[in-house]
Amino acid sequence: MSRTGKKPIAPVSGVTVTISDRQVTAKGPKGEQSLTLMDIVNAKQTDGGIVIEPANESKEARAAWGTTRALINNMVIGVSAGFEKKLQIQGVGYRAAMQGKDLKLSLGFSHEVVFNTPAGITLTAPTQTEVVVTGSDKQLVGQVAADIRGWRPPEPYKGKGVRYVGEYIARKEGKKK
Repeated sequence: MSRTGKKPIAPVSGVTVTISDRQVTAKGPKGEQSLTLMDIVNAKQTDGGIVIEPANESKEARAAWGTTRALINNMVIGVSAGFEKKLQIQGVGYRAAMQGKDLKLSLGFSHEVVFNTPAGITLTAPTQTEVVVTGSDKQLVGQVAADIRGWRPPEPYKGKGVRYVGEYIARKEGKKK
C-alpha cells in the first residue's frame, strides 16, 4: 500500500481542479497545468479533496498510484504558490547578468554562455553571484536549474562553479610536495 497515494490532495483556495475523462487540469493564479492519467490509476473529487486509487492490484498500478498523487499535488502547489530554485556562483571572474529575458553567464570559458529562458520560467539575477529560477512546473524549474548548473558544476578542490544554495561540496586536499 502506498502511504503517499492514500492521502487525499487537500483543496487549495484560489485553485480549481477539474477531472474529465483521463485529464486532470489545475488552474490558479500562477497559471494552468494538466496531466493525463495512466489507465492503471483513477482519480475522483470528493469533499476532502482529490483521491487517487489504483485501478487494479497489479504491481504497476500500485507503483503509479503514489507517483500520480505526487504529480497532481505538485501541479496544485505550482499553480497556487509556484516553485523556486536558487543557484550560487563561486569563482574569481564568475558572474551572471540578465540580458533581456536571457541569462548571460561568465564561467571562465573563452566566451560568455547565453542561456535562453524557456516558456513558463522566470530567471532573475539579484546579484552577480546569484540566479533565481521560478515557475509553476516543478519538473521544468528543476531541469532549468540543473542545465544552468551543468555549464560549470562545482569542483572539489577550490569549490569554484555553479551550485544550489545550501548544497554541500565534499572538498578534497590538493597534491602535496
